[in-house]
Amino acid sequence: MGVGIVFGLVLLAGLLFGMELVPNEVAALGVLVLLVLLEPWTQVSPADALSGFSSPATITVVAMFILSEGLRRTGVVQALRQQLQRHTGRSEGRHLVATVGIGGPLAGIVNNTPVVAVLIPTLVDLAKEHGVSPSKLLLPLSYASMMGGMLTLIGTASTLLASDLSARLIDHPFGMFEFTHLGALVLAVGALYLLTVGRRLIPARIRPAQDLIETFRMPPYLDRVRVTADSPLIGTTIAEGMPGRDLDLDVLQIIRGSDTYIGPFTDQAIAEGDRLTIRADAPTRARFTEQMRLEERPARPLSDAAFIDATHTLLECTVPPDSSLEGETLVQSAFRNRYGATVLAIRRGDAVVRDAVETEPLQNGDSLLLQTTCDQEAVIDTMRDLVVTHSSPAAHRRPNAEETLRHKKRPVALGIMGVVVGGAALGGYPIVMTALAGVVAMVVTGCVKTDEAYAAVRWNVFFLMAGVIPLGLAMQNSGAAAVLADVLLKRTRALPGGLVLGLFYLCTALLANLIGNNASVILMVPVAVDAAQATGANPFAFVLAVTFAASTAFMTPVGYQTNLMVYTPGGYRFSDFVRVGAPLQLLLAVVTPLGIWAFWGV
Repeated sequence: MGVGIVFGLVLLAGLLFGMELVPNEVAALGVLVLLVLLEPWTQVSPADALSGFSSPATITVVAMFILSEGLRRTGVVQALRQQLQRHTGRSEGRHLVATVGIGGPLAGIVNNTPVVAVLIPTLVDLAKEHGVSPSKLLLPLSYASMMGGMLTLIGTASTLLASDLSARLIDHPFGMFEFTHLGALVLAVGALYLLTVGRRLIPARIRPAQDLIETFRMPPYLDRVRVTADSPLIGTTIAEGMPGRDLDLDVLQIIRGSDTYIGPFTDQAIAEGDRLTIRADAPTRARFTEQMRLEERPARPLSDAAFIDATHTLLECTVPPDSSLEGETLVQSAFRNRYGATVLAIRRGDAVVRDAVETEPLQNGDSLLLQTTCDQEAVIDTMRDLVVTHSSPAAHRRPNAEETLRHKKRPVALGIMGVVVGGAALGGYPIVMTALAGVVAMVVTGCVKTDEAYAAVRWNVFFLMAGVIPLGLAMQNSGAAAVLADVLLKRTRALPGGLVLGLFYLCTALLANLIGNNASVILMVPVAVDAAQATGANPFAFVLAVTFAASTAFMTPVGYQTNLMVYTPGGYRFSDFVRVGAPLQLLLAVVTPLGIWAFWGV
């Protein structure tokens, strides 16, 4: 009965993770509570349930987020971004080579999620500057970072989680560079695919050199009108003139001669002769123009240039997977006051929301078109609830004194990261201890401030990992893993060990595309270990197969967080991930097990 209950909880977790009815970390904690309530059958005690919070894997992940923030704050990754801009030229092929060649290896050192977050705006800017579709670069960036994350123990959270499980189940935690040669093989094969076959399969969803107004298909929703002498708006500010008007409309600008005042933040009173830039659909604009006795101007499509000057700009920002904005509307999050910006439209994949924007619940991966000031861009760029993926060409913000000072600490941050990695790889110290020592050093030396360190941690990942670890224990303690392994082996017993290894890889990869990398590691590692031990195979080889498969989920936007991060900035459709990712998934389902067999045996 206990096995059935555990399988039921696994199914429940899978449904919650796949359907995202509640945040994944909440689902994981809910399953954790159920495991304890059903302890007689699950064999998970309260102490077992809480072991995930003290796991070296979860603590190391927290430390790596802070270390990555130290590198970001001191400009280490940004320096590589500048080199990317300097040496790629106008060739799409060179852009693609640089994307894969920098994004992949860097992800093994810094952790792949912040690498993608930093490089997205660079690649979008490069693509638009040189007439290349951003869609051609962003999917390869995600895939390369996923494969690059498998170069070292610290490249992705799932390897740390698998290492912890491997230590518990077979007393073999991962070394820092223990599987680097396999990761290099995977990255090399994957890079070759992306530069040849994959390049031809990736669609150009966003047209080259398209400005933001066109990208969000805004021209039909933008117009300018003139304030006449008898308009009731005269003498009021935008904020005073709009409340109580039941219209889905924004006054974006007051234009007076050569001066432009951005709404709704300006305290300038509207005067006769002012030109107002308004956002609304055509019927709403007509009604507002009639009510406010405004004069329609000759129809002229507006472009980015209409919103850009020395102090104002347009931004495209993406809602990242860990954002507190998920599920909230712009009204609920007090977006305008919080970010000092007006959202003109929301893009979700290749669909655009331009009506009732303020009441649309935001989703992870959404791209927002923001009208703001250049100074405010610098503020938004430091906030973790949004990732700036593109800014208008006229927005050249100067680094403030603090940023300049942080750049002077770049060698310090690099040295700390080198000691963290070297101490774990060469000194024989546990990675959790060297990582924690690195966090202390980053804060003490001023590479990262204490509040920035706390803000850098993606606490949803921490709680997700802490919550799913007991599910792996339940699989092992209740015998559910052994039962599932026996079922799988009965159907594959006549097959060679290498082929069974490949099937475990493929099953894990398919599962990861549905429920994510961390959950699939937790569910499949115990099964893989039991299957290997039952057949006399090498359990470490099976653990590696599951780990690599879980961390390379290419076929869905939800399979891995970096896929979700590039989903909307690239204008992709769900089917694009299947078209480009499925051949790569199948290719690595052959290459990775063969590599494991060659390096470790089966």
